[in-house]
Amino acid sequence: MPRPKRGRSNAKDQRTDLIEKVDMENERLFAYYKAQNIVPEEEWPAFVEALRQHLPTTFRVAGSRQIANTLNSMIKDLHVPSLSNVIFEGQDIPPPVQIPWYPDGLAWQFNVPKKVLRKSPEFKKFHSFLVFETEVGNVSRQEAVSMLPPLFLDVEPHHKVMDMCAAPGSKTAQILEALHAQDTATSTSTPTGLLLANDSDSKRTHLLIHQSARLPSPALMVTNLDASNYPSIKVPVPGSTRFGQLLFDRILCDVPCSGDGTIRKNMGIWKTWQPMDGNGLHALQVRILLRAMNLLGENGRIVYSTCSLNPVENEAVVAEALKSNPAFELVDISSKLPELERRPGLTVWRPTADRTGATTFATYEDFLQSSIDETLKAKMSEGHWPPMDVETLNLPRCMRIYPHLQDTGGFFVAVLQRTVKSSKPAVAAERKREADASDLPSEAPEAKRLKTTPDRRPEQDTPSPSLSVAPEQASAEKNQSKKKSKEGSSFKENPYTFLPPDDPILRSCIERLHITGDFPSSNVLVRNPDGDAARSLYLANDIVKTIIENNDYERIRLTAAGTKVFAKQEAGKGTEAQFRVLGEGLPVVIPYIDPASIISGDIASLKTLVESHYPLCSNFPEPFRTTVEARPTGSHIVRFPLETQSSFRDLLLPIWKSNVSLTLMIDKKAKSALSLRVFGADISNAAKEGHPKSTHEREEKE
Repeated sequence: MPRPKRGRSNAKDQRTDLIEKVDMENERLFAYYKAQNIVPEEEWPAFVEALRQHLPTTFRVAGSRQIANTLNSMIKDLHVPSLSNVIFEGQDIPPPVQIPWYPDGLAWQFNVPKKVLRKSPEFKKFHSFLVFETEVGNVSRQEAVSMLPPLFLDVEPHHKVMDMCAAPGSKTAQILEALHAQDTATSTSTPTGLLLANDSDSKRTHLLIHQSARLPSPALMVTNLDASNYPSIKVPVPGSTRFGQLLFDRILCDVPCSGDGTIRKNMGIWKTWQPMDGNGLHALQVRILLRAMNLLGENGRIVYSTCSLNPVENEAVVAEALKSNPAFELVDISSKLPELERRPGLTVWRPTADRTGATTFATYEDFLQSSIDETLKAKMSEGHWPPMDVETLNLPRCMRIYPHLQDTGGFFVAVLQRTVKSSKPAVAAERKREADASDLPSEAPEAKRLKTTPDRRPEQDTPSPSLSVAPEQASAEKNQSKKKSKEGSSFKENPYTFLPPDDPILRSCIERLHITGDFPSSNVLVRNPDGDAARSLYLANDIVKTIIENNDYERIRLTAAGTKVFAKQEAGKGTEAQFRVLGEGLPVVIPYIDPASIISGDIASLKTLVESHYPLCSNFPEPFRTTVEARPTGSHIVRFPLETQSSFRDLLLPIWKSNVSLTLMIDKKAKSALSLRVFGADISNAAKEGHPKSTHEREEKE
């Protein structure tokens, strides 16, 4: 997906992605999309004008539902009123408004120039609020249309979900929230479901892990594989000694695309776009969607999406996949999110191999008989065109989002499911493949293991004969696969190993932290080659444990699993090191901590902890002072009843007690977010020292 070149905010002349409105011209783009009739002729001027407008800033209030509702109330009741009458350089600046179609009003949009955010006191305060809440995972800076695919997945806490092309992770985080829909304001439940997030780019996979860590989940796994060639995951068949294939309830295919729907924020596309951009991606997109079909279980649902307007990457992909696997049909989603303005999918489109975009072809036969250069012909296949029976595929059930409809980016969504009529034979075929796989022992000889490198597709993933691939394209893909295979052999992530429940370090950790007997100690894992409880302990749910125990981690290129809950805290000289509860892992652990061990705090004590790095125990008011002085050194949990914000009255935070002082064990950004939320200003020690540049400001979000 195209990405803008980045420049310094105080050096606009050094940036190449910022262009004047008069330069937002690309005749190839206009000629191609006019030929596709993607909008009625009378809407064309409004469509083009919208493409030339700056994309509004949008964000989603995230995290657990109770915290999200509380933060949303703060935005509506505290921030929006203070931003409603702002005048900057003689102009009225509109306040943030709720996106009308997002459930429960939890998504917002505002269109404010950056200089206003930097110089207007009111907006500067609001921007700081957003930045810090984003850092701790309570706000997700996300393009509005990017929020759509997870909504159409309809994820529930028990679902097994796969995000096939997940990085950088905003949609992954949204799916995690759905899995954790039963969370409360003070604790994270352990869903019985699974989210397996995958991306083929190892660097972007680590960005995905960072994003996902903002909502700690024992149900999360991250892998680094080619989605179009994703291997079968082996799981035990209940009531049997055999193994079968893990099938998913929900799969998101937000596939790599040309990305011209992002032209409002990635303005460099105006200069670089050409009509062949989507042609080369079509075959990969089809393969990813077909692989998703093979991984989907009964009554499952697939959401296919792109941020492209090109029908070759959208309707053509869906049509070819449906023709190759007739056990699937498109779902009518026209009644879901009724306030979302959308257009139906196309049934007629005219691909081109002409670099100008002006010459398009109604049929594949017309294209083959044209005078187009033979090398260009070799890059196209019949699947780029509408099939002869296109009307039977219900492509208008697909959904197109255009910028001029509701001031958004461009987007495409299609929802697929197995047909009732065809599901039985399709499932029977899947069961046969599972039976074949189950004949392999838990540790099969290397020669019999399912190959995961992209140079060879597993047998069950062989495309249907109707799926045509041009010879030159096939050769190029083979060379690319060999290159990826060579790169893929250097997987160097550490393995995950489950500790025995009676591991002495784990038992000591449980006893010191007053963790109750119902804690799932058999689901605690470590990450190092020796399987020692050296520095960090992770917690996984049952299905994640099952997958790890029955699949080679290198074969599935397992990059992350579960969530980190405990970390080793080095003590002073001559003192035994202990483990402490991590701030990000606390919501997962809280349900298992003995309530009697939780210390009662007060607002004055919280303020002291926020303002100072290592406040002395003697500096705290009574009765908090006497209580903490009586506690041994080590990790403790404090409950702060926040009477000023009734919905936050059960705020629980980890502290570390040394011989004479206390430390609030959350990172700087989380401390600032907490301070802004509770005290209305950043009074943290980090604010006095100056924050490093935030992740929110460093990274480009979706």
